[in-house]
Amino acid sequence: MSAVKFIGCLHFGHKWMAQLRGFQDEFYHDEHLIEEWNKVVHKKDLTYILGDITMETPDHYYQLDRLKGRKIVVLGNHDRHQDIKELLGYVDGVSGMIDYKGFILTHSPIHPNEISFCSGNIHAHIHHTNKLEEVEITDRYGDNGGKKILTQNKYFNVDAHIVNYKPKTIDELLNQRIVDEI
Repeated sequence: MSAVKFIGCLHFGHKWMAQLRGFQDEFYHDEHLIEEWNKVVHKKDLTYILGDITMETPDHYYQLDRLKGRKIVVLGNHDRHQDIKELLGYVDGVSGMIDYKGFILTHSPIHPNEISFCSGNIHAHIHHTNKLEEVEITDRYGDNGGKKILTQNKYFNVDAHIVNYKPKTIDELLNQRIVDEI
């Protein structure tokens, strides 16, 4: 049986990110990421990569061929438009944002005013924390009689480092949220 999984901010070949994440260099970072990915992703699985495959270069796209399963990329701020054609040689699709079973898949977190319209936002981009602060907002158009909407527990950060370099299913993300709250 195939699974759908999520991860972002792979940053293949990015020396500074590798060091920030505690690796000797980008080679060790990339090898660790590939090894951990391949432990949990199977041939028929689909993984959504939520941006930042590399750091504004197609030079390391070849690493995607070493990752098991099918792959769809939601573009990040370091994925350049001019590289999309080459990227499509390594993945099954590229998008700007995806609605997946009521969850909005993006690279950067969506604005809190939009969170009430979905089950949650699976994103990457934020490298240092798994949680966004609770935000109280009014509805989308600011006319809801003063009712506040809480965004807490609707953001799921799948930055590669935060998910231990292993793509996660929605169930794993939801279960982790429950464990974090206990």
